[in-house]
Amino acid sequence: MKPEYWDRAKRALARGDPVMAAIIRARPRVSLARRGEPFLTLARAIVGQQISVKAAQSVWDRLVTCVGEVTPQSVIQTRRARLRACGLSDRKVEYIADLAQHFADGAIHVHRWPAMGDEDIIAELVRVRGIGRWTAEMFLIFNLLRPDVFPLDDLGLQKAIRLHYFPRRKPSLGRMRTLGKTWAPWRSVATWYLWRSLDPVPVEY
Repeated sequence: MKPEYWDRAKRALARGDPVMAAIIRARPRVSLARRGEPFLTLARAIVGQQISVKAAQSVWDRLVTCVGEVTPQSVIQTRRARLRACGLSDRKVEYIADLAQHFADGAIHVHRWPAMGDEDIIAELVRVRGIGRWTAEMFLIFNLLRPDVFPLDDLGLQKAIRLHYFPRRKPSLGRMRTLGKTWAPWRSVATWYLWRSLDPVPVEY
């Protein structure tokens, strides 16, 4: 089920930006969709850190085969050597195990998030080992479906912006950030379409 704001956001982005309009028009009948429970989304985001979408999916598929349903309890009960055998680095094994323990201990306050702003949720999430701002932003986009997240540290987003908006010169992060402001309050939607312009497989966490 697509977010309730999706069509409204598409229209607004297309009206204000002919480049974005073409990207959206080339990809009809697709949209962002929520993926699973909070733990599942965060675990997928950790798996996807600093590797390609294809590689991340391959590792995730092996992890699911190894532990079955990916839950805090199933991760905690799985030996770390088996998690490493799925293709996870030692550090990512530590991060996912720590995330699982935070959920099992009740240290993550999922019930409060609907009333919290984006930056407050990011501040809570980055207290967990292995969750930096990028991972927290992926969570806001893919699980909470927040409409105006702009994860400018994401290399794929930077690549797509350069490709479509600055093909003759390399823009600074400040220039890209200024461009992103023109897409507010729908920067999550703009980001998602920019990702899709690079890869026909939907970006999902």
